Amino acid sequence: MKTRALYFRVTAWALLLIAGTGMVTAGDVMANEKVAYRLKWLINASTAGDVYALGQGLFSEQGLDVAVKAGGPERDAIRELELGYAQFGVASADQVIRALAKGASVVVLAQLFQINPLQWIYRADDFSLAGVQDLAGKTVGITYGGNDETIMRALLATAGLDERQVRLAGVRYDYTPFFLKKITVWPVYRNTQGIFLSDKLAAGGERVAFFDPSEYGIRFVANSVVTSQRMLDEHPQTVARFIRALLAGWQAAMAPASEAAAIRWVGEHDRDTSPAVMRRQLAVTRRMVRPDPAIPVGRIDRAAWQQTEQIMLRQRLIPGPVNVIDRLRPQPSH
Repeated sequence: MKTRALYFRVTAWALLLIAGTGMVTAGDVMANEKVAYRLKWLINASTAGDVYALGQGLFSEQGLDVAVKAGGPERDAIRELELGYAQFGVASADQVIRALAKGASVVVLAQLFQINPLQWIYRADDFSLAGVQDLAGKTVGITYGGNDETIMRALLATAGLDERQVRLAGVRYDYTPFFLKKITVWPVYRNTQGIFLSDKLAAGGERVAFFDPSEYGIRFVANSVVTSQRMLDEHPQTVARFIRALLAGWQAAMAPASEAAAIRWVGEHDRDTSPAVMRRQLAVTRRMVRPDPAIPVGRIDRAAWQQTEQIMLRQRLIPGPVNVIDRLRPQPSH
């Protein structure tokens, strides 16, 4: 008994001594809180800030052990929130609005992209698209049921065009119809697929240009960070710490000075993309995440969310209003 008591006294004294020197923190004596973060798509330049926050230990600094999970066509971040498989996720505005229309209790914490990377590529030497009306007579690719279809129909409506003037053609992941010029205006993610297709056509001496819906008034919101209302209500400090670390990661990853580190962490997962190509992808991503230095990373564009809901209502993609504006819960980044 004396030996055991002596052991505890020595241990307690040692811990106090070490704590007094600043060598022990709460993170050292307590395990980090485990949470899961489901991305919308595979890890690439569009997720640079997410993996930067993980790789650089920014989550750990906030007392969090975050499992960053790649997304994909078979993954639904909002559904995983509802099932408790994830505490945070990434979803586009149309996914959030559709989920709300079905009764999901989801809230938006941050908006990662201020400009939607979904655009259309075309051959600049064949024609020019200076406005929506210039789409008349063109064959435009869309993914039926995808948000690119929703965006394109909204664009056509602004110019009073319909499928009698513009031929809409369904596309998949095979770019052959574009290479063969059967479909002349092709949907791409400007910061990833857009780089790949630009290089392919440049190798054959062809120049490309991009048609950006945001330049013509359609600001359909892309990747945003979401959680459940329950998570926000029951664990507000966890939510605050997560967003603080995540947005710090995005801000750092988008800084040119951190480019090498961002490429390193993305490259840990995306081994098919060379560092040289990734550097160009990050340059484009940077302009979409923070197009204006005065705009903080993660800012929620309330007007764009309202417009996105109105577009979906007009196209009857949801049965009625969901008041998405009430589900926007921006969190402080500091």
